[in-house]
Amino acid sequence: MKKLILLAGIGIGYVLGSAAGRERFEQIRAGAKKVAENPTVQSAAAKATEQAAAAAEQAKEKATEAASNVADKARREASIQPAP
Repeated sequence: MKKLILLAGIGIGYVLGSAAGRERFEQIRAGAKKVAENPTVQSAAAKATEQAAAAAEQAKEKATEAASNVADKARREASIQPAP
């Protein structure tokens, strides 16, 4: 996954920084389109999306649990302290 991101970054950098002109840009764009339409790439992208969604759900659950623990601790501490 990291390699894919690196390659995409290199490709984008080359296209944006290239002085090769419009013709080369069109060649690169056509190649990128072929790669993006490749079933293997689409499958990998779908899998990455699913993994990201699962990771987001886990992060949400952990954040909710942590917030609940902090709230419970605050309630306990508030009930221990005498009211002014």
